[in-house]
Amino acid sequence: MAFTFARLHHVQLAIPPGGEDVARRFYGAVLGMTELAKPPVLAARGGCWFAGGGWELHLGVEEAFVPARKAHPGVLVDDIDALAATLTAAGETVDWDPHFPGHRRLYTHDGHGNRLEFLQPLPA
Repeated sequence: MAFTFARLHHVQLAIPPGGEDVARRFYGAVLGMTELAKPPVLAARGGCWFAGGGWELHLGVEEAFVPARKAHPGVLVDDIDALAATLTAAGETVDWDPHFPGHRRLYTHDGHGNRLEFLQPLPA
């Protein structure tokens, strides 16, 4: 091939109309991601964008919103226990799943029910 993939730029998930404040609470206040200013032409469509740890999450408004229950981003973290404690302290559900080779893994859902996977590599 004549090209290579450099890195992941962003993942997009859907939120319902008017769901920005719920998203800001989860992604900004709970996970500590930074909200990014959307370009004006895109801001007019609603939604919000966040960044943290070298990746971006774009949340777009869907009129007929259905949360992503199976599809999800898989995000590497360096202290999955600290993340689990943060989620639990914020009243979020943490579902541990031991079935990913070489990693500790948990699932949670954002305030709109979108599934998120977090992984920490096991020591070699």
